[in-house]
Amino acid sequence: MKKVYKSVDYLDKKCYEQYSLSEEILQEHAALALKKEIKKQKNISSILIVCGSGNNGADGIALARLLQEEYVITLCILDAPKSPMAKVQLNRALKLDIEIVNMLPSKKYDLIVDCIFGSGLNKELNGFYIDIITTLNSKSSLKLSCDIPSGIDSSGIPSPIAFRADITITMGAIKLSLLSDIAKEYIGKLKVANLGLDSSKYEEKTNFYYLEKKDLSLPFRTKHSSHKGSFGHVLVVTGDKIGASLLSSKASFILGAGLVSLLTHDDTISLPIHLLRTHKIPYNTTAIAIGMGLGNYEKNEIKEILNQNIAKVCDADLFYDELILDILDQENLVLTPHPKEFVSLLKLTNLADIDIKTLQENRFFYCGLFTQAYPKVTLLLKGANMIIAKNDKLFINALGSSVLSQGGSGDVLSGFIASYLAQGYDALHSAINGSLALALSAKKYKFNNFSLKPQDLIKGVKKI
Repeated sequence: MKKVYKSVDYLDKKCYEQYSLSEEILQEHAALALKKEIKKQKNISSILIVCGSGNNGADGIALARLLQEEYVITLCILDAPKSPMAKVQLNRALKLDIEIVNMLPSKKYDLIVDCIFGSGLNKELNGFYIDIITTLNSKSSLKLSCDIPSGIDSSGIPSPIAFRADITITMGAIKLSLLSDIAKEYIGKLKVANLGLDSSKYEEKTNFYYLEKKDLSLPFRTKHSSHKGSFGHVLVVTGDKIGASLLSSKASFILGAGLVSLLTHDDTISLPIHLLRTHKIPYNTTAIAIGMGLGNYEKNEIKEILNQNIAKVCDADLFYDELILDILDQENLVLTPHPKEFVSLLKLTNLADIDIKTLQENRFFYCGLFTQAYPKVTLLLKGANMIIAKNDKLFINALGSSVLSQGGSGDVLSGFIASYLAQGYDALHSAINGSLALALSAKKYKFNNFSLKPQDLIKGVKKI
């Protein structure tokens, strides 16, 4: 996993003060990182580099100098350089045979590089820049952003629009603003540029982490002398929508749970032969999955189940009921709300009374607010980027995609998490790995992105 920061200004400052690396050295490495990425692209001969007046623009001007012998370069400087380094870089560029303009050319380019604003944007764009970015977004060229797509503010929100990049090269370390659900529409493929110092020296402690494919730890069986009971027993509580329970059950089984039982009072339900039926909590239950498709339920029975001292993953309808409040001090508890459900949970706990839009614009803040109030709980907030939070730490899983936007995906997720819990993994480990298994299974789906069924996610686990 990679470390994530709200701002890297103090990390850059450490480079200057502790390692005697000048601002110019960091900037040259930034430009070299952009050049390295461009060299990887095929069929690129003409490049438009669009620059603002600050250090993000200075990166772009330095890039033009590095590329000018190998590509047809047009350097568009939208405003007179204001930062000292932007002035230095422009002075260098003027000594070379680089085409420099101050208005967007009308001709087509193979690649557009966005160096207008960096990660420090703290105000709405004016009409001039809105028109510029709108025009750039309309181009069919490959698009690359330097540090962060211009128009994304420090909260990860377009102000009010942003450059739509195919690739974003962020400088030094990942910024939290790049990982909002809304920003996901704009950043494309995210990569981190080294600024002349190894990450072990550049980075400091943080409470935010970016999950990667290599962070997935599958529950491989290493013991030779074992039996089904060695790998836990998941109890899935059924409700009005039996399909949700079946999906969770199948997901738990495929990800290694030794036994999976469905608690149901309907003996007419047909179950797959590898799933068990029960009318009560089995004595050897090691994890409970509850809430998926629950609908109308008998409160005393659900209360009794919730009060069991057994690891749990809770989902869906439970987040609208005060019963959830009784278990927020339990150990090994994972909550998996989607935004609407989380808004309800925040209101039930008297932490916040907000709408979904406010939540989506401040997802990291409200996840932190909740888990600091309930430090034993592991929270997984669903979304374009899943957030897993525990205490003061947040882990962001950005590996998911719109292929997961189908009914039943969340039920599969609950089943995956329950399987880890049942096998003895703690709540945080279970939530992180369940989310990664879901996202990476979806990545294995090779058909059109609107046709995935939740069953495909279950089958896809075999290939990750």
